[in-house]
Amino acid sequence: MSENLSVSADYQAEYGRRVPILPGVERITANNASVMTYKGTNSYIVGERSVCVIDPGPDNEAHFHALQLALRGRELTHIVLTHTHRDHSGLALRLKALTGALLVAEGPHRLARALHPGEAAAFGESSDIDLLPDVTLADGELLEGNGWALETVLTPGHAANHAAFALKGPAAGDGVLFSGDHVMGWASTVIAPPDGSMRDYMASLDRLLARVDRVYLPGHGGPVLSPLAHVAVLKQHRLNREQAILARVQAGDRTLDDLLAAIYRDISPDLYKAAALSLLAHLEDLAERGAVRTDGPVLAGSRFHPG
Repeated sequence: MSENLSVSADYQAEYGRRVPILPGVERITANNASVMTYKGTNSYIVGERSVCVIDPGPDNEAHFHALQLALRGRELTHIVLTHTHRDHSGLALRLKALTGALLVAEGPHRLARALHPGEAAAFGESSDIDLLPDVTLADGELLEGNGWALETVLTPGHAANHAAFALKGPAAGDGVLFSGDHVMGWASTVIAPPDGSMRDYMASLDRLLARVDRVYLPGHGGPVLSPLAHVAVLKQHRLNREQAILARVQAGDRTLDDLLAAIYRDISPDLYKAAALSLLAHLEDLAERGAVRTDGPVLAGSRFHPG
């Protein structure tokens, strides 16, 4: 799920077809295009004869069939989830039942913080809250298969259990990171509290800036070919948004609607909810740091004042 920022013009979704990306890496894109998923969710097959699938995608019959065809004649040993939003994890249990593969993730779905009284979980209907992995991975832990290995790089922010995975091994070479929804080529990620956390997201961006990767393979859109430069742009985008919020609060804007009207002047109506949630995530982070004040928890109906 993402807030529109920019689009990679060279990416073409080829639904139902496995597309070779790198040696030992294929992509199949689900036909679940929307303003939140771009042209669809990418599932990746890693390996040759004995493989894993990263993010099996939404519970979509055509996509399930495409995965079955792509896996024919191969052994699926692991189903790896970058996080547990249903557009990434919806087919996980069906694929596990079909193949016996182990379900792997950082952990089950959880909120980044506890719900405030009267608050509902944003995008709660889109979260796979009952999905329990067979294998949980800690930061830096290696998941190994036959001819491939993935290093876990925890990147909470978009979701509390979000993880990226760095491909290890001779086939595609080092420097390949499956970045899920943390970093995408077409848009900045929606951070929707309490499901996600802006503070965690910014820290995870810094974590990637400290790495040396040559390409990201994201959950939506095409490869990110200049990842460090792209992450730096995403970070600056968020810092600019933060400064805009502080300036508007200083100028007298007090409500979320006031801030939305001032900062997102030309927003499309179908992106209003995503923009409001990301703005709320910024305000929550700013309140935690004392840069803005409220009379209680940071909620959509709160009134905001300079810190």
